[in-house]
Amino acid sequence: MAIDDAAMDETAVEESAGSAAGAVTYPTAPGHQVNVRSGPGTHHRLIKVLPYNTRVPIRCQRHGQKVSGPYGTTDIWDCIAPGQYVSDAYVKTGSDGFVTVPCG
Repeated sequence: MAIDDAAMDETAVEESAGSAAGAVTYPTAPGHQVNVRSGPGTHHRLIKVLPYNTRVPIRCQRHGQKVSGPYGTTDIWDCIAPGQYVSDAYVKTGSDGFVTVPCG
């Protein structure tokens, strides 16, 4: 989601050495521990809680339950690993839409 209608800046995206070679990661909202769900909605099983100041890769995105968070209200959910989703309302992507391919 966009923050302050600003374009994505250097702090929003970086290549992560800890992820797959050249994988782009995005920061989660400062001051928030983000829930990782088994599907694109809060009714899906909670898999884990990400610690503060985590960066996540976005493998694909899909529409799901609408959620409000620090970066707005959205129905976009980011797949960060197989079967693991976080609401895009808690991820600073610099965009109000998809930043990668839709999940298949």
